[in-house]
This record gives sequence, structure tokens and C-alpha cells, in this order.
Amino acid sequence: MIPAPPASPWLDAALDRVAVEPASIATLFPAVGRHVGRDPLTEGWRTDDAARALLLTALPPRAVVGEVRALYRYGDADEKRAVLLALPALLVGDRCADLLGDALRTNDTRLVGAALGPYAAHLEAAAWRHGVLKCVFMGVPLSVVHDLTERADAELAEMLGGLADERAAAGRSVPDDALALLHILRSR
Repeated sequence: MIPAPPASPWLDAALDRVAVEPASIATLFPAVGRHVGRDPLTEGWRTDDAARALLLTALPPRAVVGEVRALYRYGDADEKRAVLLALPALLVGDRCADLLGDALRTNDTRLVGAALGPYAAHLEAAAWRHGVLKCVFMGVPLSVVHDLTERADAELAEMLGGLADERAAAGRSVPDDALALLHILRSR
């Protein structure tokens, strides 16, 4: 689930340190980009995202939720995005679902996209639908939405249809992926 970043002696040492001294993640987490870079890895992941996610997985289970919350709360957008991407691998159940709601209230396309990854299974249906519409509104590709066609329902079709009608009336285009989803939903 977490792609492997390139080998890094700094990251190896940081992982060992976090495992025995969980509070050290507060200083190591922000420093990741300087040490491992920010190069693209796989779709939706960069080297710093993967390294930060690995640091979170190195935390002792008792420390995970508290550290995740603190890192998200005080982190910059890149750090928050890494937390969101890492959530499915952290085995925290729904205890961090409120972080998704916070990300969906932002106007940062990176956070909105990351909030609708696999951990979005913990979002209530209404919040998830609004997140999908926010992606359409902000131009975030719907390919970032995990389980989109499986989770999409008639209510999302109605909301998406209304948005498409409003944009058409205003002379604005509707992204192709949103039109494709609307077509799928209306044909069910």
C-alpha cells in the first residue's frame, strides 16, 4: 500500500529512532523532504509522502493516534497530505476520520484528493458525496476517489446532475470524468 521510497540511510535511522522514541517523530516528520526529496514515486505518491508514511507505521501502536493527530494539526500541507495517505496503513479504525472532514473543508486540491483515498471508507455517505462534488468543482480528477463507482449512489447522481446543469447554465464546462460518472449513475 505504501510505495517504497529510494534507500536512504537517514530514513533508516529515523525509522529506528521513532520505534524507540515516538516523540522524535515531531522533529523528523517535517525534515523528511530535505532528506529524501519530493520526487514522484507512483500515482498520487511522492518520495516524501512514502517516507513520512513509513515513519508513522514505525510508531508503537499506543502512540499512533496521538502522534497522527498532532502531526496533522501542526503540519504544513505536505505533512497533512502524507498523514492522510498513510491512514489506511495505520490500523486506527475510524479514530482519525475527523481529519478527513478537516481536509475536505480546505481549498487545497492535494488535501481534498488525499482525503478521498481508501481511508474515506470511514466517511459518512453525505460527507463523502460532498467530497466528490468538491473534487468536480475544484478540478481534482475523480480517479483519486477510492471505490468511486462502487460507492456512488442515486443521491450523488442527483447532486452531480444539478451541478452539471448549473455549470451548463453559466456557460462553464463539466469535467469529462464527472460526465462519465453521471452517465454511469444514470444508466444504473
